[in-house]
Amino acid sequence: MKILIYGASEIGYMAALRLSGEHDITILDEQDSIPERFGNLDVSFVNGSGADVNALEQCEAAKKDLFIACSVRDESNIVACWTVKRIADIETICFVRTLELYNNLMLYNQGRYRAPYDIDIVIWPEQLLTQDIFRIVMVPEALDVEYFAQGRAKLFEYRIKEDSLICNKRIMDCTFPENVLIIGITRNNRLFIPDGSTVISLNDKVIFMGKGSALDLLAAQFFQKRTKIGRVVLIGGGSVGFLLAEKLEQANISVTIIEHDKERCLFLAGSLTKALVLHGDGTDFELLESEAIGEADAIICVTNNDEKNLLCSLLVKQLSKGRIITRVGNSQTALLFDRVGIDVVVSPREAALKDLLNRVQAHDVDILALIEGGQGEVLRITFPEGSPETKVVDLTFSAKAVIGVIQRGRSIIVPHGETMIQGGDILNLFTMAEDAEAIKKMFAQ
Repeated sequence: MKILIYGASEIGYMAALRLSGEHDITILDEQDSIPERFGNLDVSFVNGSGADVNALEQCEAAKKDLFIACSVRDESNIVACWTVKRIADIETICFVRTLELYNNLMLYNQGRYRAPYDIDIVIWPEQLLTQDIFRIVMVPEALDVEYFAQGRAKLFEYRIKEDSLICNKRIMDCTFPENVLIIGITRNNRLFIPDGSTVISLNDKVIFMGKGSALDLLAAQFFQKRTKIGRVVLIGGGSVGFLLAEKLEQANISVTIIEHDKERCLFLAGSLTKALVLHGDGTDFELLESEAIGEADAIICVTNNDEKNLLCSLLVKQLSKGRIITRVGNSQTALLFDRVGIDVVVSPREAALKDLLNRVQAHDVDILALIEGGQGEVLRITFPEGSPETKVVDLTFSAKAVIGVIQRGRSIIVPHGETMIQGGDILNLFTMAEDAEAIKKMFAQ
């Protein structure tokens, strides 16, 4: 596929990094030269604006299959998508960063006020991030939560603590509920696929996959000290904080928001029905103590500033034993957040990247989840129609992979070696990111 990316931004780089191996990528940006980090990628670069017809013609936009607008300016992205539609009949994907623009553009996507130059797909990373955080909050102690097949299959990730029943045990010696598999372990920030002889160690992050009911039972038996989230504190009342507070209120969870901007506080207080809105700074230790922030079940730092989120998280960590969930914008600093003991690190760019990659994939392959900063992927792959029935143990993978769940009609199957795979089965398969393309080609129809 020939793809034109407007914007040498963080998202533009992440997209180019993941797509350049299999696709023809051209980067368009107003900078005089391509940023240094793009230097190791097999991409072309054109200096110019996405709203400039001459620059788009220089990029041969009319010959491209997909246009992705992901510069740091929303208005530039929108105008670029409208402009490229005038000279090329190609699909457009537009990134925006504000609720108002997203809502306005979605009116077009939903069929209202249709026009010939409408944007095909609108991605708002903050909305996707909010959904990710909400899923994690609703499962006590979990570091990551993903739902598949309308929640009938799930993925939970947990950190192994000293009192864990499975600490220092081999996987083959652990007795988990039926229909649960360990598909991955992160140790010292490196993700790998274990086997039965792998010993689960202190501070490992273990990834489980299986039937939804079985994962809930696993959580109750092995990891959850509490079954219900009572109170959540949000530091930052921007778009993510507001949307998350709405979802938490709907789930009957007590919400406290700390926001430094007075006007924003007034908006939050007027728009939310139950949340306690505090005008203050999340780095004010006295405020955190006086409002008993340490007693909350989860503290979520979602300001737009990485440094402030980190400082708030470290301060809260001195007060609280609850989960600390922190937003990070720069993927290069995410590792630092993990190393200093932040429980869960979430990124709007990662959430957006998963959505973007799914738009580019072949129709019979989806990326259901990115694991550990994109080190691993959960793929949704259709076993080719007409293929002979094959035992799982007889599948010869071109790279290491684990089939976590098989969807067959309405049935969910957690496979073992003797399980038969049939043509048309949908496989939820986990593999390392560098092996994903090889696995996809295995099942290409």
